Amino acid sequence: MAHLSIRPLPFEPHFEQVDDNEAEVQRDIIDSLRDILQTTYADGGHAIRSVHAKSHGLLEGELTVLDDLPEELAQGAFARPGRFPLIMRLSTNPGDILDDKVSTPRGMALKITRIAGERLPSSENATTQDFVLVNAPVFMAPDIKAFSRSLKLLAKTTDRAPQAKQVLSAVLRGAELLIEKAGGESATLKGLGGHPATNMLGETYYSVVPMLWGPYFAKLSVAPISPDLQRLKDQPLDLKDGPNALRDAITEHFANHGGTWEVRVQLATDLEAMPIEDATVEWPEEQSPYVPVGRIELKPQKGWSDELARRIDDGMSFSPWHGLAAHRPLGGIMRARKPAYEMSAGFRATHNGCPIHEPE
Repeated sequence: MAHLSIRPLPFEPHFEQVDDNEAEVQRDIIDSLRDILQTTYADGGHAIRSVHAKSHGLLEGELTVLDDLPEELAQGAFARPGRFPLIMRLSTNPGDILDDKVSTPRGMALKITRIAGERLPSSENATTQDFVLVNAPVFMAPDIKAFSRSLKLLAKTTDRAPQAKQVLSAVLRGAELLIEKAGGESATLKGLGGHPATNMLGETYYSVVPMLWGPYFAKLSVAPISPDLQRLKDQPLDLKDGPNALRDAITEHFANHGGTWEVRVQLATDLEAMPIEDATVEWPEEQSPYVPVGRIELKPQKGWSDELARRIDDGMSFSPWHGLAAHRPLGGIMRARKPAYEMSAGFRATHNGCPIHEPE
């Protein structure tokens, strides 16, 4: 069995700090997300997600948990070697369905099936483990108060002036390009619509905020490692070709190619350098690198279809609170996600007449 070069820090309950008014802020977040849901439902007559509404890839594959993992890594869904079916949903973060000319951050949601173990509350009858990731190592807001403020702005602009959003996005992409040429990067510009117009299959995705990893705590990342995917890193897309350029690129790739990603874990070793409650702090990899624990394999397939959208977009929800107690989400951002995601899934189920369910 391999050995780690680091000494992970065991998790203790006092590492999480709950503000006195956290429940009130959570209610504000839920209200903002409900406003987004009601706005988009009134416009389209179909209930979609309050965030990450537009899917670009709906894919099925398999997770292989690596053999001979050190005890510190062999936890939860990765406790035993094996192969487990999974569903991958690739999306962008707004709560309304926008033309891809509005270029925003991207997300990857994973639902791994046939996972055994003690469950988190509200997922006791399932055998799945969800991981919800975005293509940045840190979150755009440090805590739920800042997150709530940004959601209120998002709710006010949902489904308004789509043409103006396209123009603004083009301006912000140009500004972000200038910053990156100077060796920098702006999470704010990317979040507002300035994300580079590149193929999302070449991206590395991160949990951004931590979760338990058995007796320890960690962040997760999923990185492309097959040559066909790595060639797509930073590959530009022509957004003039149509409103669904990202989806078209994914569909074109998986019509002829598969893909392999590596699942990696970064165990916390120092609470000061690797805080739980500030989601804007990037944990230093020189103190604790991301270490492989599994591989995701996808074969050539239909990358997106209306039938897949009905089955996965409408019929399923992805939440970090769907899973094992060994991967309990940590921190204010994660705590706020539980009631918010439950509200969103309930709204979709009620208004679409399609119960949300876990795959067999």
